[in-house]
Formats: sequence, C-alpha cells, structure tokens
Amino acid sequence: MSISVPGEQVADLAEVFKALGDEVRIRIIAYLMVRALCVCELVPLLGISQSAVSQHLRRLKDAGWVHGERRGQWVYYSLNASMKETFACVLARMPDMSLDIRRLDQGDMPLECKL
Repeated sequence: MSISVPGEQVADLAEVFKALGDEVRIRIIAYLMVRALCVCELVPLLGISQSAVSQHLRRLKDAGWVHGERRGQWVYYSLNASMKETFACVLARMPDMSLDIRRLDQGDMPLECKL
C-alpha cells in the first residue's frame, strides 16, 4: 500500500534537497549555521568569485534554505528558522565551520567588499 502525496509537495521537497546537491552550497549552509554572513565574507571563505557566491545563495534562497536581511548597503544571509526545525537531522550532519568564521572575524582573511 502506498501513501498518496500531492505531486506539487513532492516536487517542492525535491527542490529543497537538490539545493544541497552541491559542495559549495553545503559549505554555505555550514557557515550560516555559525552566523549570518554577507557575500563579501563568503568570498574568501569559499575561495570563489563574488558572482559565483551570489548564484549559489540565489539557489539556496529559491529553495527556502536562506533569507537575506539588508543592513545598510549589505545583505546578510542566514538560515531560515523553519528549515532549522524541519531539517534538524540533516543540519546536525553539517561540519563545524566556526574556526573559519573565527579567522575571518580576526581579519586573517581579506574581505572582498566592493561598493
């Protein structure tokens, strides 16, 4: 006996998981578990271009994983609270990236903030 699940719900869930199908996006999620970050902070952490970071964030945002909050001229991204609750078991498997964030906060990594 199978359980009937609306096709749209299945498709939405597939998109949520597809967004995690990339190593960079998993690393972004892991970093955002430590604290909210802007694109210019993610650039040195990930070692990719600002435009590539933005594309990955857009994919995560479209899937509902992250949201952006404007602080002055910058947008800081953080994990959606509902995703933290719903996917707690998945997020519990993410690596601890707090050491990298600490290095960033101490100025050991150059920021790529451009006006």
